[in-house]
Amino acid sequence: MTQRLLSFEKSVPGRRSAVVPPLDVPMPELPRAFARQSDLPLPQLCELDVSRHYKQLADCAYGVNSGFYPLGSCTMKYNPAVNEAAAALPGFQQAHPLAPEEATRGCRAAMAELERDLCEVTGMDAFTLQPAAGAHGELTGLLLIKAYHEARGDSRRVRMLVPDSAHGTNPASAAMAGYTVVSVRSRADGCVDLDHLRSLLGDDVAGIMLTNPNTLGLFERDILTISELVHGAGGLLYYDGANLNAILGLARPGDMGFDVTHLNLHKTFATPHGGGGPGSGPVGVKAALKPFLPVTASAGAADGLQVKAFYGNFSVMLKALCYLKVLGGDGLAQAGRHAVLNANYLLHRLRQAGYAPAYDQPCMHEFVLCLEAIKHETGVSALDVAKAMIDHGIHPPTMYFPLIVHEALMFEPTETEDQATLERVADIMKEILSQARSDPQSLHEAPHNAPIGRPDEVKAAREPVLKYQPERP
Repeated sequence: MTQRLLSFEKSVPGRRSAVVPPLDVPMPELPRAFARQSDLPLPQLCELDVSRHYKQLADCAYGVNSGFYPLGSCTMKYNPAVNEAAAALPGFQQAHPLAPEEATRGCRAAMAELERDLCEVTGMDAFTLQPAAGAHGELTGLLLIKAYHEARGDSRRVRMLVPDSAHGTNPASAAMAGYTVVSVRSRADGCVDLDHLRSLLGDDVAGIMLTNPNTLGLFERDILTISELVHGAGGLLYYDGANLNAILGLARPGDMGFDVTHLNLHKTFATPHGGGGPGSGPVGVKAALKPFLPVTASAGAADGLQVKAFYGNFSVMLKALCYLKVLGGDGLAQAGRHAVLNANYLLHRLRQAGYAPAYDQPCMHEFVLCLEAIKHETGVSALDVAKAMIDHGIHPPTMYFPLIVHEALMFEPTETEDQATLERVADIMKEILSQARSDPQSLHEAPHNAPIGRPDEVKAAREPVLKYQPERP
């Protein structure tokens, strides 16, 4: 049954949360132009009603601290509490962005140290921390590539190559930067088709956007060849850092030939992720692109090119710096290894449960299942399975992505889950598959135990209700 989640729906005429004593001073009168012409239709609730209302809303929210959250390609891993404590230190928390430089030396020193650490982790020569999120970092990095080519008088480079398995933000960011997006095919093994790449290269190609491992959870083993081909044609390589968690402390984009990279501090470096932010998408570059970078903490004052106000989302940076310092180089490598181990273990267990991987080979930090055969056999879709997972208290994985896999479910367990959790998830998935064969209709109607069942997603997209409209008497 759908719960009443709006305070307006719980309103009872005459209820109050507090009694305000009468004014003992004259009531000022507002000019009519600034006064309401009708009563403000606020919900009428007592204090207990309000407290329970917000508790129910909190119970509806699902995060990594609620349970298993395998959202593929998003690295939804646990954020250690020590990171929050470090960012909450008074000297950081009470710093004001407009304070004079001498009053913010500690803050700028912390940001400069984070820039140096990110250079070491990625093999880049310089970083800016300004971009507010991953897609913002993508746009910034692509504008850096454009500035680099234009500074060399090479304005004819208008095409950006993007694999067909890429994150959706990649072609969107390239288009926003003014590039013509050209799709590069994947081979049967899920990696970039080198022959197709060669056929697309020319003197109008500005570069290629890649993530490695790619969005299918597979390592692009031909990355050095790709780098040689693109550089040979005069283009640059852009690294989408969304999947860096798999190679953290083990391999570096800069050593693979990438010229620009953005990182997701709210993914790879264990700062809060989801709920609309805040995020952070620092951008790193090789030396040739350093002159085009926006403001960096290492440069001193924030008086250069800016893509966001001041230096960026400062508290997120502090949490990432704390994560780096606590783990160190060996700890980062251990996190990367465990992320890959967990993904391969869960993939193995799901194979045993009856699910087919889209690419039947070892994966990196994530993997994609193809439920096309299950849908053909039972009529149960990937969406049905994902909705059924909600009834079992776990968050669904990424659905129907990448687009080149039909009936796709993409899992990323991350390094922060233990074996018992992975075993429980595998057992749940096995139970759901058995239910698909014995009672498919129940899965078509799932979830059964969530506050909200299945909304009309098409109508919600085309006719969104963005505010509460009270019923008129």
